[in-house]
Amino acid sequence: MIKVVIADDDAIVREGLKLMLSMQQDMHFAGAAENGEAAVALCREQKPDVALLDIRMPGMDGIAAAEIILREKLAQPLLLTTFDEEDFIIKALGIGVSGYILKNSPSERIMNAIRAVAAGAAVFQQDILECVQGRLETGKSGGQAFFEGLSKREMEVAELIAEGYSNQEIADKLYLSNGTVRNHVSLILEKTGLEHRTQIAVQYLNSKKAD
Repeated sequence: MIKVVIADDDAIVREGLKLMLSMQQDMHFAGAAENGEAAVALCREQKPDVALLDIRMPGMDGIAAAEIILREKLAQPLLLTTFDEEDFIIKALGIGVSGYILKNSPSERIMNAIRAVAAGAAVFQQDILECVQGRLETGKSGGQAFFEGLSKREMEVAELIAEGYSNQEIADKLYLSNGTVRNHVSLILEKTGLEHRTQIAVQYLNSKKAD
C-alpha cells in the first residue's frame, strides 16, 4: 500500500486529489496540508511513501518542503507544476527531486506517477523535459562526450534511468541484482561529477539532444 500525503493551497485541488487516491486499491491517503511547513510536519508524523506537493504555496513552497523531506528522508517528493514554472523546476532538480507532473494531467497519469516515484523511478513528462533540457548546470560539455568515461553497462544504466526506470526495474531488465545496479549508479555519479540520479536522467537526455 502506497501511503501518500498531499500539499496544495487550493482546497478544491486537495479534495480532488484525495478523491483520486481513495479510488486506488494500492494507495492510502495519509493527510493533506495547505502549505509546505504543514506538509513537512505531516510527513514527520505520518512517514508516507510519497509527498505530492504543489510547487507554489504561501509561506514555505513545495521546493523548500521537498528539500527538508529529502534531507530527513521522510518521503519521495512528487511536485505538481505548470508550464510557466521552469525556474522552479530547475531549482528543484538541483536539490534532487526526481518527480514532476503537470497539474492538469489526467488522474490516471498522476496516479501512475505516484506509483513510479514510490518505486524509486524518476518521473518527467516530456513537456517538462523540453522546458529544462539544456539548463541543468553540470560544468561539462554536452553530447555523448559527457559520458565518455562510462562503461557500456553504465551507459545502459544511465539510459534506463533517463527513461524513468527504478533500480529494481533496471536490475530486472539487465538481469542484474539490485545491489549491482546501485553500484553502477554510484560509479556513474562519481565519474560524471553529478550529484544524484535526476541529474543523470536530464544530462543523458541533453546529450542525446546535442548529438
